[in-house]
Amino acid sequence: MTGQEYRRIVVKIGSSTLTDNSGQVDRGFIYRLGKQINDIRHELGAEVLIVTSGAIAAGLEALGFGADRPTDMPSLQAAAAVGQLRLSQVYAEAFSEWGLQLGQILLTRFDTENRNSYLHARDTLERLLECGIIPLINENDSVAVDEIRFGDNDTLAAHVAVLVKADLVILLSDIDGLYSADPRRDEDAVLIESIGSFTREIVEAAGAAGTSRGSGGMVTKLEAARICMAAGIQMVICEGSRPNVVIDVARGESLGTRFSTEITKSHSARKLWLALSGQVLGSIYIDAGAEKALREKGGSLLPVGIQRVEGEFAAGAAVDIRSLDGMIIGRGLVSFGASELSQVAGKSSDSIRSDVDLPSAAQVAIHRDQLVIFY
Repeated sequence: MTGQEYRRIVVKIGSSTLTDNSGQVDRGFIYRLGKQINDIRHELGAEVLIVTSGAIAAGLEALGFGADRPTDMPSLQAAAAVGQLRLSQVYAEAFSEWGLQLGQILLTRFDTENRNSYLHARDTLERLLECGIIPLINENDSVAVDEIRFGDNDTLAAHVAVLVKADLVILLSDIDGLYSADPRRDEDAVLIESIGSFTREIVEAAGAAGTSRGSGGMVTKLEAARICMAAGIQMVICEGSRPNVVIDVARGESLGTRFSTEITKSHSARKLWLALSGQVLGSIYIDAGAEKALREKGGSLLPVGIQRVEGEFAAGAAVDIRSLDGMIIGRGLVSFGASELSQVAGKSSDSIRSDVDLPSAAQVAIHRDQLVIFY
């Protein structure tokens, strides 16, 4: 896909990109970002949505905390409440120079887990785009608690991209992509320019990169990439401080690390919502035969292929599906809770019906209509 073919682009700005070395919001960066988005809209004809971090940083700046960042939740949420308003004003003022209007959307995981809220959020974003308004999206940090938090805006950007059926997600970071090792520690590390599938080497290369000003790292960016690739959406990680980086990526230039699969078949919107919107509460480890069946035949996950169950969860919870060596293969909604699933793990359907005393015997652990396979 070339830059001219992108219809919708989600741009995510991390805190480390949005703030300067003193932790204050970099207004010059936002001004330059506005120009790039204006160019994308006029030159490429693409719609743009922004997922922005920085509310807490902006609030701490306004409240005079300086370098002494508080750690208690009430102070951080108070900072977010002040910062959301302050940050949106900075964006609005900077973007007005280019005649661009913004509409603010604050989300929590509850808004994506609940089907009605999910559809309402989608409809609101669609209408904003129809009106020529750029959605400015952030997690609602002023009220979110652990149970309903995305935890990082990389994941939020991926969910927003799925929600509006975007073609491209651009993650602006403090590093210019995924390296074979941490380039700050290993001088032999090389940039991985293109990734079409997840291998153990790719996952291990992600490590735990990040800065004190952000909540994410390369691990969360890989999670975002899994979601995007399952939906057939390209994703690029690139250095946010590079001049004109957003417009250059949108034009199709080779920058940073691009995640893109050659598999053209993507899951339905409802299936993606079912499998990916919930908070992951556990893991199911399956054998090689089950993995092959899931990847090649697209069937349901049967109990006979399950070797181990981790976590405490009830029926209907979202869980990761992993190979025996721990690699994430997919994600889905389980038919049974953890304790019942452990009882039927490794058993055939006939054995379950005759030997396991359950209210209703499990024929499938995760139905194919509620399961997404990662590439």
